Amino acid sequence: MAYTKLIYHIVFRPHWSVPAITEVHERDLFAFVNGFCNNHKCKLIRINSMPDHIHILVSLPPTMAVASFVHDLKIAAGNFLRGHPDKFPLFTGWARSYYAGTCGPMDKERVRRYIMRQKEHHKKKSYKQEILRQLKRAGIEYDEKYLFRD
Repeated sequence: MAYTKLIYHIVFRPHWSVPAITEVHERDLFAFVNGFCNNHKCKLIRINSMPDHIHILVSLPPTMAVASFVHDLKIAAGNFLRGHPDKFPLFTGWARSYYAGTCGPMDKERVRRYIMRQKEHHKKKSYKQEILRQLKRAGIEYDEKYLFRD
């Protein structure tokens, strides 16, 4: 028997960082993502967004690869957003890239609060600044000329 607690902080954005996630309708997207997680035996711990990106703190079962989860979620959420053009008129699709970092049980609360305060946080930092900081903190190598290509 395996005993695991696999928590991921995941961030992804619409193509070209278009401000497609409308604040007035973001709760519809959040409810959809929560249902997706429940249907895939994942536990959504926290979700929040800005118009140009979304943050998810989620616990995945050990049988699910994070790449598969993000791939399937982006397809499903993209279909949901495209299916509601009256609420998300600027959405055309998700960018290929995404950030996924592991989060230990000791860091879970700190990351949860960070996600909860996104609107406050982004009064001072852009999406690009935020992702560069996350990558540096996690020790993830990247080439900036490819980082924000769609």
